[in-house]
Amino acid sequence: MAHISKKYFSAVSDGDDLISIGTIGLIKAVDTFHSDKGSKFSSYAATCIQNEILMVLRSGKKSALDISMNEPIDTDRHGNVLTLMDIIAVDDTISDDIDTSIKCEKLRRMIREELTPSERDMIVRRYGLSGQKPQTQREIAADMGISRSYVSRLEKKILERMRRKL
Repeated sequence: MAHISKKYFSAVSDGDDLISIGTIGLIKAVDTFHSDKGSKFSSYAATCIQNEILMVLRSGKKSALDISMNEPIDTDRHGNVLTLMDIIAVDDTISDDIDTSIKCEKLRRMIREELTPSERDMIVRRYGLSGQKPQTQREIAADMGISRSYVSRLEKKILERMRRKL
């Protein structure tokens, strides 16, 4: 377990935490291992330990990226708290806004005119283009009575076709 954890020490400052997380993976391996499946316990346990460590590292990366614009990050020369909002420069983005608006309208027109009704429905639902919450491929597949993998293939094909036309 320590051997597997050592691979990730550079990513996290405290190796003891990773060993503890690896222990959780080992416990899960003991609870879920079935010898009748034909694999060795050591191989199965190594995978469980590594998966547990990776899962924790990935969740840590997500939370590390979440920052507040109002969170104090420094102080000015007078001792006043500075936030990210205070130091970010506001650029004039009118040309970018116009360009984005033109591209959005072109995309709306393409969705309306180039896609079949079922393709349009799938893309609108998948990306929440109707103002609704975006749906997963699994949700769309269940509603349409097809497999999730088929929804994935259709989505990929539709997006590629749209990308070429744009």
